[in-house]
Amino acid sequence: MAADGQTVSVVIPNYNYEKTLGACLDAVFAQTHRPYEVIVVDDGSTDRSREIAARYPCRVVDGGGNRGVSAARNIGARAATGDILFFVDSDVALRADAIANALAVLAADPTCGCVHGTYDTQPLYDDGPIEHYKVLHAHWWRRRSVGRVNTAIFALAAVRRSAFLAAGPFHEELRDAEDVEYSERLARVTGIRLTDTVVGRHDDCARFGDMLREQYRRSLPLAAFAGAHRMRAGSVAVNPALGVLAAPLVLATLPLGLLHPALLAVPLACFGLFLLADPGLLPFVRRERGTAFLAWFVGVHLVAQLAIVVGAAAGLVARLRGAGSPRPLPLAAGR
Repeated sequence: MAADGQTVSVVIPNYNYEKTLGACLDAVFAQTHRPYEVIVVDDGSTDRSREIAARYPCRVVDGGGNRGVSAARNIGARAATGDILFFVDSDVALRADAIANALAVLAADPTCGCVHGTYDTQPLYDDGPIEHYKVLHAHWWRRRSVGRVNTAIFALAAVRRSAFLAAGPFHEELRDAEDVEYSERLARVTGIRLTDTVVGRHDDCARFGDMLREQYRRSLPLAAFAGAHRMRAGSVAVNPALGVLAAPLVLATLPLGLLHPALLAVPLACFGLFLLADPGLLPFVRRERGTAFLAWFVGVHLVAQLAIVVGAAAGLVARLRGAGSPRPLPLAAGR
């Protein structure tokens, strides 16, 4: 129970995360501030997830098939009885003080209805250099945005029940970019804060192909918010627009070198813009993993930005062709 008498419900959506669910639950039950209840929403898992969850003093709720993370979070929120809903993904292991620190942030600012945290610089399980790329980048873009923001990421986030009800449930047609759509509504009804005191270790992609497919897939829905989602001050940018735009220009202008060697200055300039688009990122990576890893990181990051561009373009084409995009829920669409 929180110091002010408020109760905390931890909601964990899960789909086939037998690899990490045990570590996630171990971390939840090792919190310095123990939650009032822990709810695992099983989203149609076909692995040993249910068996693993049954070993813990938590409530396992059937998600009704593989309906996606948005539906799973909504089901967990409906089942929860706490005043504070703490959402944590099943591939994240919270640091022991995560819940206590989230409560402290909310208590310090009554106008703040949601606080979300950062990933550790080390992965939950070390599965190789691709995962180190993902984890370091995910840590960086959160850390550079710490403070009052207009974007919430629910991989590890606490939200007052009153704020959740005012903003409405997650959009269940969205399996990716659901945080983008939800943030648009949540920011209208309450303050949001990103903090580096709520920390968890994340188990991320370990294969290059999987990483590119994930980047592409997550970029597809972004076109749906091109008109509705405004980049207000305080919006958290995962990848600065300059870097995303400069990456394809590097490849597009390379053939100029066939016309005249001096024209190679154009792709080199584009590459320079790409490197400078996110100030602080490269020095941070070098400090964490060294110069050799930094060179590899830059190459992977360039290709990752290309996957984002291709995904966003494909999503835009589909939208223009009338393939259909989920419409945002109305403000305050309560349950």
